[in-house]
Amino acid sequence: MSGRLIFVDKRFLYCYNNGVSQENTAPLTEVFMITLKRITEDNFIDAFNLKLAPEQERFVSHPIRSLAQAYVYRDQCQPFGIYDGDTMVGYVMVIYDYDIPEYDIWHMMIDESRQGRGFGGAALDRVLEYIESKPFGSSDRVTLTCNKDNTHAMSMYKSRGFTETGTEDEDEIELSLTFHSDHREEQSS
Repeated sequence: MSGRLIFVDKRFLYCYNNGVSQENTAPLTEVFMITLKRITEDNFIDAFNLKLAPEQERFVSHPIRSLAQAYVYRDQCQPFGIYDGDTMVGYVMVIYDYDIPEYDIWHMMIDESRQGRGFGGAALDRVLEYIESKPFGSSDRVTLTCNKDNTHAMSMYKSRGFTETGTEDEDEIELSLTFHSDHREEQSS
């Protein structure tokens, strides 16, 4: 399977394209460590302060709305702040649909001031790792929707193995991923 793995050491970035090492000898100017932290009373205001570019506001709901939904679905969901070190740079919610059963990714966003640095892809990787631990139920299926005009997000989801299901609702296209036992190995090659 073709793919790209990026490895960071203290000084250089190494890219492995189809198994061939290509060293980027330019020193790294920015290294980040993306983690997910549960939204709590200590950080929910940080989530409220996240902003999208005006043209992106039609693509995803603001965390205020999402956290209201998290309260309603509190027995089957987990909202997260997406962090670079100690700074919240985005938001995402994972919900489990017991009726199907499947995991759903809702309202993923990166603050407009932090976009274009790879935070979205790194955050999606952390979300998929969380879902693979099956925190709510035993399903290998992950579903999300993406506005058909949000080409950057659509490309990112497809690069992680999501495929269109054929279901559309107005401007939203449904994408799904099914984990296989070799899922992580495929993503790393």
